[in-house]
Amino acid sequence: MLFDTHAHMLSEKFDHDRQDIIDALSTDDILAIIEAGTTLDTSIAAAKLASNNARIYAAAGIHPHDAKSATKNYLYDLGTLLSQEKVVALGEIGLDFHYDFSPRDIQQDVFYKQMCLAKEMGMPVILHSRDATQLMMETLKKFRRVDGVMHCFSGSVETAKACLKLGLHISFTGTLAFTNANKVREAFSAVPLDRLMAETDCPYMSPPPKRGKRNEPKNVRFILMKMAALKNISFEKMCETNINNANNLFKIHV
Repeated sequence: MLFDTHAHMLSEKFDHDRQDIIDALSTDDILAIIEAGTTLDTSIAAAKLASNNARIYAAAGIHPHDAKSATKNYLYDLGTLLSQEKVVALGEIGLDFHYDFSPRDIQQDVFYKQMCLAKEMGMPVILHSRDATQLMMETLKKFRRVDGVMHCFSGSVETAKACLKLGLHISFTGTLAFTNANKVREAFSAVPLDRLMAETDCPYMSPPPKRGKRNEPKNVRFILMKMAALKNISFEKMCETNINNANNLFKIHV
């Protein structure tokens, strides 16, 4: 069975067939999905999606792209969402200095305050980091007791080791199988089995052999196949490892 630990099924790219994909989860051997919020509105929608579908869980958070639009009461509203049974993480949150869609000082403020909320509520975090490694690591060192996962990892082996030292899990997408992804595969090799997770980050970054097409939760199969090959273990063992690690991090049982 398959667990897609990070998806964006609420993307407009699924507007025409979202329910069809959800209805097919069992047929596609998808045991569970975590739908990650990026704004307060999408976090509310993710929580609703999870409450209405047995195989979907939700994460609630303000993405760095949307930090500039955070409402006055966003921390209170996120706290209310995080109290819901099927909302299992605060995310996705972090820093993105590549696009700078939100001013960096606002990103830093919103990220730090959300980390404080995660610590207060004892919730794991789903982390987004792009071109902001130094400040990300400096911030996370202040929150060593907060569990979390560095999602869609594309950093160096040195960064991977720094994340592991902080107790984080590391999640990989279809980029792991891209032809030119040697750096990502090198980092992957440094991550022990008990810290690995797989995600599609759909509808983005479809893995081979689905490159150029919209990504979907069922494509996590191809990511897990690549992970198994790189670790020289069976596909079944890799799937089991992914499920166990997700269960442990998000405090669920699927």
